[in-house]
Amino acid sequence: MSPSTGSPGTGSPGTGSPGTGSVSTGGPGAGNPGAGLAGLVLARSAVDRAGDRRHDDAWLAAAWADPGTRVLVLDDGQALTRFYAERAELVLVPPAEAPEGVRFLLGVDASGVVYFGVAGPLGGLGADPAALPGRGSSWEDPVLPGVRPAGLRQAAALLDDRDAGLFTHAVALANWHATHTHCPRCGAVTVPVAAGHARHCPVDGSEHFPRIDPAVIMLVTDPDDRCLLARNQQWPQRRVSILAGFVEPGEAAEQAVVREVAEETGIAVSQVRYLGSQPWPMPQSLMLGFRALASGGLDIHVDQDEIAEARWFSRDDLRRALAAGEVLLPPSVSIAHRIIETWYGERLPGTP
Repeated sequence: MSPSTGSPGTGSPGTGSPGTGSVSTGGPGAGNPGAGLAGLVLARSAVDRAGDRRHDDAWLAAAWADPGTRVLVLDDGQALTRFYAERAELVLVPPAEAPEGVRFLLGVDASGVVYFGVAGPLGGLGADPAALPGRGSSWEDPVLPGVRPAGLRQAAALLDDRDAGLFTHAVALANWHATHTHCPRCGAVTVPVAAGHARHCPVDGSEHFPRIDPAVIMLVTDPDDRCLLARNQQWPQRRVSILAGFVEPGEAAEQAVVREVAEETGIAVSQVRYLGSQPWPMPQSLMLGFRALASGGLDIHVDQDEIAEARWFSRDDLRRALAAGEVLLPPSVSIAHRIIETWYGERLPGTP
């Protein structure tokens, strides 16, 4: 069972610069199988989440009344974004200019500025969830300068650490509030509490917290260090990625890696090793990245349900296929892209 087709992200954590990431430059074949992940676009932040303030109503009210506070307004997962030639920044507003909507505390930065998010009315920003604002047919196409609504897929890799963290946090909370409005015990309408990080049922007194769906995403290699790439049935021709799937109830993440690879391709794996994680709040996944080694036969038998095709690639195979336009890899905002890049050993060809 695979999570949504876009798997999560690259970036340059802790630098404050747009998330292009820093990658080993030892050349193809220099990938270090013992190294973890760094530079994940949606795993960056420069703001203290201020969890100790979420129940301090007086402090929250004073922060909202402060004209120096900044608010990120969301419209169906998109926010107003100012695009430049090679970077972008969120358009934040003072509380007096924010619309009505579910409000949530995002945190406080080192200079004391408080940040909130507001899930505004649908259409309030003119957002179009079907569009790719400022882009052509590919997630990797250059953006057009200007201000427009954009989602994480379009903007995250161009944002600095602060904005990437605020946007990811806000989208995750807004998506949860939009889909969990009623108490699962009694069906009553719940109300936001804890500065938007929980919901309370006024009928039975229960509290409910944001849902996160853990999913594994794994790069499988064979004894010759070729990697396994596959195309999901729902993806366009040529689009390939590494395998992924949700962790089932009562299952360890490592067990999910073994099960998903076997179910989708018929390949048995061992030596499962954790690399790193990235949130993917579209709508509510946490992607757990792994490496694994094929430990049995190498003949691929796709399930024909979720996976349309799969094949082994050497680094030379992948370089030639990319140069010829035979395959398209996941966008740089995805954790899949970053995991493939660590195996490849340098920046993937065609990455901006």
